[in-house]
Amino acid sequence: MNTYWMRAPEGLILFDTLRTLTDARQALARIRDTGQPVAAILLTHAHPDHVGGAGIFKEAFPRAPIYASEASAKAMREDRRGLYALTRSLPGSDFPSELTHPDKVFRAGATLTIAGTRLRTAEFPHAESDAATVYYEPESRTLFPGDLLGNRVTPALVEGHSCGWLVQLDRLRERYPAAGLAHPGHGAPAPARDLISRQQAYIKHFRGLVKRAVRESSPAGRRVTRAERRAIIAAMGRAHPRHPRVASLPTLMEENVKAVAAELVSTRPAELPRVCR
Repeated sequence: MNTYWMRAPEGLILFDTLRTLTDARQALARIRDTGQPVAAILLTHAHPDHVGGAGIFKEAFPRAPIYASEASAKAMREDRRGLYALTRSLPGSDFPSELTHPDKVFRAGATLTIAGTRLRTAEFPHAESDAATVYYEPESRTLFPGDLLGNRVTPALVEGHSCGWLVQLDRLRERYPAAGLAHPGHGAPAPARDLISRQQAYIKHFRGLVKRAVRESSPAGRRVTRAERRAIIAAMGRAHPRHPRVASLPTLMEENVKAVAAELVSTRPAELPRVCR
């Protein structure tokens, strides 16, 4: 997982806050080495590995507001999927017992002027996460897409929005045709066009494998067998080797298969957007 900071005329703008208190403290030490104060903290979405360290940065820089979209702030309050409790329960986790919530909430599509820098925002819901914000700095053509993009990582498809994610990646490409470097939620920064293409290719490959497993003509019909699940995971491992998991969940790939299988079984192919067929 990544946290980024960008120099602005009035200090540093921090994007996302990592998962645990330990992660955040390590990043804070590097930030202090810059000699610059954090002027603002921006959250891309509500997943644990992006919001867990917010309290550490807020304590260190109490005057720095925490920004999030209305949808992300709501997702943090409600945690409908129980992701925070799950993260706290994992062995060795020092995820905070209470979250530090945003104190600056903005509407979808807002343009923000923060620390002397203008940032354009856009919402890309029902993709990697139920709610997600992308930040774009037009002068440098820099994109901060959160987990909408990853670079050579195993993504989390557990929310069952693989088709929505493909649709939103098309939207991302169309909305920011001039985008240069993208700073993904996981993995190294790279040209935005390359990351979008790679992310779509991964999701399409995964969907294709699961689709074969849930055909009526497959060994267990619409149900994915243990052997089919193992075969899907092995095939993805061969095609995308050494791709670390974006989540600390040890069974992430198994959960990905389960979620995408349920998604495919519940949708009619004829009603799918072209990018999902």
